[in-house]
Amino acid sequence: MKRAVLFIAALIAFPAPALAQAYQCAAPLVLPPLPRVEADGPRNAAPVRSLTLALSWSPEFCRKDHDPKSVQCSGTYGRFGFIVHGLWPEGDGRNAPQWCTPAAQPSPETVRRNLCMSPAPYLIAHEWAKHGTCMAANPDDYFRTAHLLWDRIKWPDIDVLSRRKGLTGGDLRQELLIANPSLRRDSIGVLASDSGWLRELRLCYSRALRPQPCDKHQYGTADSAPLKIWRGL
Repeated sequence: MKRAVLFIAALIAFPAPALAQAYQCAAPLVLPPLPRVEADGPRNAAPVRSLTLALSWSPEFCRKDHDPKSVQCSGTYGRFGFIVHGLWPEGDGRNAPQWCTPAAQPSPETVRRNLCMSPAPYLIAHEWAKHGTCMAANPDDYFRTAHLLWDRIKWPDIDVLSRRKGLTGGDLRQELLIANPSLRRDSIGVLASDSGWLRELRLCYSRALRPQPCDKHQYGTADSAPLKIWRGL
């Protein structure tokens, strides 16, 4: 498969990974059966023009998730800061490729191996079926690419940053650039709720996995916009 060869070649071109975010995580030894993933939109096998790595701020998500069995929010399996929501192929404009081919569910081993990056078994299965099938031959290749990008992110101290008076979207972008000089300012999307709470980062990449400018809808919060970060306390 041509698209799989592209991403595997990009993997080989990168140097050894740097340390990622140091939040605690211990994947459960036994996973419940995965529910069936149903398509939530039409099939669109459009060409992949670029990629978006979507990184959710877990404390904000877990403010509304009180499921005691949740890997991400129960506290049983660890504390999470940013987690990988998904690695998304982009097409022309908002015509994103999705649900490209019928997909078997990832194996339990694949799910467990990626739970500290994306701590929700159903999310892992869903992201592979919806997005991964448009850019990789199998789940392991897809999540290996996501891990490649994820493992290279160096994180500023978000807890300290969340206490900064007058924090803005631009402040968060600047701290990420200081920690990750290889990124570009215009490749860092910051998404916040209507009330200004940080929800997600969107890091924008070319097909060769190099940072590139985000589209307007990906860039999100303006540099000058006030930003608040929920610490989960």
